[in-house]
Amino acid sequence: MESNNEGELDIIISNVVATFRTRCHLNLRTIALEGNNVIYKPEQGTVTMKLRKPRITANIWSSGKIICTGASSEDEAKLGARRLARCLQKLGFKVKFSAFKVVNVMAGCSMPFKISLIDFTKKNRPIATYEPELHPAAMYTMRQPKATIKVFSTGSVTILAPSVVNVAAAVQHVYPLLSECRRPL
Repeated sequence: MESNNEGELDIIISNVVATFRTRCHLNLRTIALEGNNVIYKPEQGTVTMKLRKPRITANIWSSGKIICTGASSEDEAKLGARRLARCLQKLGFKVKFSAFKVVNVMAGCSMPFKISLIDFTKKNRPIATYEPELHPAAMYTMRQPKATIKVFSTGSVTILAPSVVNVAAAVQHVYPLLSECRRPL
């Protein structure tokens, strides 16, 4: 994205959360005893399994629902989920990889200027909120594209959205609004 002779904004994806189902019941005790890189949490009813490549962490429930976190792209999340399903197949479960869905993408970028959060909140009042006693960032919640943006006075921006496409669209939408609220040097 171009930003008025100041170069391009680098959007860095830090976490992609995805879910999928195995369509079979999973015995957590068996996974804990025979699996690699696992932590069994019987009080929570889950097993946590980590993969090294791609670097993801998965929470596994006995119902067959699995949540994968830590990927740095949607493709990496899908690859990690499929590798996890394969690991469970090797442990003897009749796993069928289904209902894969990217649930959340967390990304960040830095604006090439500092931002006056009070001005930003006043100009975007119904959508933007800023409560410095509770959190150092202004919250900007978009409905279309669906995204939540945290804007810090340093120019740092954190975006939470259901897909990478929504993250890019949210940054394009919010950049002109932030540019209006530059803090004087």
